[in-house]
Amino acid sequence: MLSTKIISEENNYHIIDRKESKDRAWISINSENLLNNVRELQKIMPLSCKLMAVVKANAYGHGSAMTASLLNKAGIFCFAVATLQEGIELRLQGIKGEILILGYTSPSLANELYEFQLTQTVIDSAHGRALIETALPLKVQIKIDTGMHRLGYAPEDIDNIMSIFKASNLRVMGVFTHLCVADSLEKEDIAFSKRQIDRFYRLVKELTLRKIQVPVHIQSTYGLLNYNKLSCDYARIGIGMYGTLSSARDKTILQPAISPVLSLHSRVALVRKVENDESIGYGRTYITEGERTVAVITIGYGDGYPRNLSEGRGQVIIKGVKVPIAGRICMDQLIVDITGVEGIHIGDIATLIGTEAEETISAGEVADEAETITNELLCRLGNRLPRMYV
Repeated sequence: MLSTKIISEENNYHIIDRKESKDRAWISINSENLLNNVRELQKIMPLSCKLMAVVKANAYGHGSAMTASLLNKAGIFCFAVATLQEGIELRLQGIKGEILILGYTSPSLANELYEFQLTQTVIDSAHGRALIETALPLKVQIKIDTGMHRLGYAPEDIDNIMSIFKASNLRVMGVFTHLCVADSLEKEDIAFSKRQIDRFYRLVKELTLRKIQVPVHIQSTYGLLNYNKLSCDYARIGIGMYGTLSSARDKTILQPAISPVLSLHSRVALVRKVENDESIGYGRTYITEGERTVAVITIGYGDGYPRNLSEGRGQVIIKGVKVPIAGRICMDQLIVDITGVEGIHIGDIATLIGTEAEETISAGEVADEAETITNELLCRLGNRLPRMYV
């Protein structure tokens, strides 16, 4: 499968001793950049704050088991996932430390929470009562809704919040909230974030008055970059740990020296000449003007590459040159116009995200052009793309 020696292999993850593979398409993961990003982000955290690595959605497409394993070896022992199954998979891969499930888990699955020693978020009072009724010794964290209105208790709902602390079978491992516009530096959004922060810390003060002290966390990547002075025990870092922001256009107060961890590659399967006034691809949306040279690239929307980058909106780097996508992207292939670019042959590497020679296509740029965010773009990259850890 690979042109290089496999050092280790599990599931669809490979660690290789060189950057090349023989696959039709693959993701390359730079583990050195990952660990450097962690160090750079830790530098801007208060000394008492620890990094909680968000590895949900297959670690934003980077491979959750391998990512968490690398982080464990680097001394990170606190993780966040979205679902019970994601947490179980990490435990089965030997991941150590606290694993917080950020989303809902049915109380009927409390046995699994206990068996795999996962920490469940309590999302509201009804959920809390149901977890208490299981009578199982469970680790939980309490989500506080400070204005996003997705999950959590209102911070003023102190009686129901206290019922979780008083429950004999529940061990509260933390209290947290989420800043829903921390990525924005617009005046109104900053004011909204500050109201969220004030509401949260009023609750923390009330708990302290009741002799309750537990870890608290409020910052995601943007919360850390724009509000890094907050007194927190953890910062939940997702997209920033992977070396990118949600958009290439985003501005933040702090700009740590983070580098992209993921790059996306495919191969040239065919090079051919197409005569004047001929159509290329589905729907005949691309009609040649003069003779053109095109190349077929072995990746498509079935691999998670956005279909709305069709018809020239997306680009690919081949031989250090950016070339446009011609016509509609197919499920398993796409076509690029390489007219005027010399020396392209079958088997050449095509880079869809990453750097080749002097050219770069960032994940943020691809996401912006696809009218989405980097988080979604990376999460959508499919499991038939092997992850190569280099």
